[in-house]
Amino acid sequence: MIKVGFIGCGNMGGALASAVAKCNNAEAVLYDKDLKKAEALAARIGARTGNIDAVCESNVVFLGVKPNIIASVAGEISDKIRASGATVVSMAAGVSVAKLEELLGDAPIIRIMPNTPCEVGHGMILYTSNAGGRASVPAFLEIMAAAGRCDAIEERLIDAASAISGCGPAFVYMFIEALADGGVMSGLPRDKAMMYAAETLIGAAEVVKQTGRHPGELKDAVCSPGGSTIEGVKALEDGAMRGVVSGAVAAAYKKTLILGK
Repeated sequence: MIKVGFIGCGNMGGALASAVAKCNNAEAVLYDKDLKKAEALAARIGARTGNIDAVCESNVVFLGVKPNIIASVAGEISDKIRASGATVVSMAAGVSVAKLEELLGDAPIIRIMPNTPCEVGHGMILYTSNAGGRASVPAFLEIMAAAGRCDAIEERLIDAASAISGCGPAFVYMFIEALADGGVMSGLPRDKAMMYAAETLIGAAEVVKQTGRHPGELKDAVCSPGGSTIEGVKALEDGAMRGVVSGAVAAAYKKTLILGK
């Protein structure tokens, strides 16, 4: 049985704890400075709570804390982690493996960038590790199986990738809302418009994944000459949608670099 501890039970930590709770070979123990938050999550997912010492005695310890407080948290747990030999899994945006090693000593480390769809089993989890953390990767993949897809990536690329997969859900939600708004403007009831927009994104994404065809080719296949779709595409191009979306990813990436300093 893999003992998995969580320090921090916010949205992302909670989503990953929920995934761990679905693994038959793992048990989760939760800690948060807001005790009620940890207790509510534990009751919902069938985990238990414990103090920070109990969490650090786990085989794997997830750090679900913000980058600006990770140094103080690491100072509190570093000796405990070295004593237990736990592998530390950090999801702090922009905080490098080298920085984590500086804070935690020679602990095995896996650095991840997950996203909120982990909550429903369709997450994208980017990961990299130090030399000590490599031996723990198979166990990490096992306990994350219910969260979604995990992908190993060179650390030099993880911040750029997380600007797509980590920040991207917010951009996608905005696009779904905008599609639905257009439907409401055209006379659809709000609930119908939201359902159609969300299902359309799911379906289109599956076509990209399953066929491997370029999105531009797939877009062209939907656009009949002189038809409604190409008229809508022109409106998007007039609004500089491509540039705005690419710019959003670039802005998120630059901010991630700042957060890690």
